[in-house]
Amino acid sequence: MFEKINEYALRCMPFTPQDLDYFDSLLQHKTYQKKTFMLQQGEICQFEAFILKGCIRTYYIDSTGAEVTLQFAIEDWWVSDITSFHNQTPSHVYIETLEDCEVLILTPENKEKLLARVTGFERMFRLMVQRNLAQTQERLFRTISTSAVEKYLDFLNRYPAIPQRVAQHYIASYLGFSPEFLSKVRKKLSSR
Repeated sequence: MFEKINEYALRCMPFTPQDLDYFDSLLQHKTYQKKTFMLQQGEICQFEAFILKGCIRTYYIDSTGAEVTLQFAIEDWWVSDITSFHNQTPSHVYIETLEDCEVLILTPENKEKLLARVTGFERMFRLMVQRNLAQTQERLFRTISTSAVEKYLDFLNRYPAIPQRVAQHYIASYLGFSPEFLSKVRKKLSSR
């Protein structure tokens, strides 16, 4: 059960077997059925979850009542509301499973224990945050500076496993399109 998360950790830092055993002892294994909310707006996020199996979506509801997808997360990725988790403040997002999921949960208390005892995990989590920030900045840049076709092609290139696993209207929401507009983009590409 811990093989994948330990492989992830070892890509970031050369942990000892004892370090990894301690890390593993702090993780909680959980399963969720498809269409389950792991977090809802207004709740305080009590987890950073490493996905062993499944697909999860993070989104918020805008002022018009439309769902805006912020992230998809699949196997070997982490999912959380980092602001709510670290500040212990109410979340602005929903985190929902799109498939049956199996995850390993790290609670705020257990994360503090881990970081106090094995300081090398600070590096792992710092690298995670840096990667997430870099991806967020790249996404913002693409949103501002590329055409709809380029945005869609970039999404397919970056996340080739996602389109087969999620509904097209979620992808449209992620790209900032209406489902109808995404259909036009896809039709335009298929005619090339």
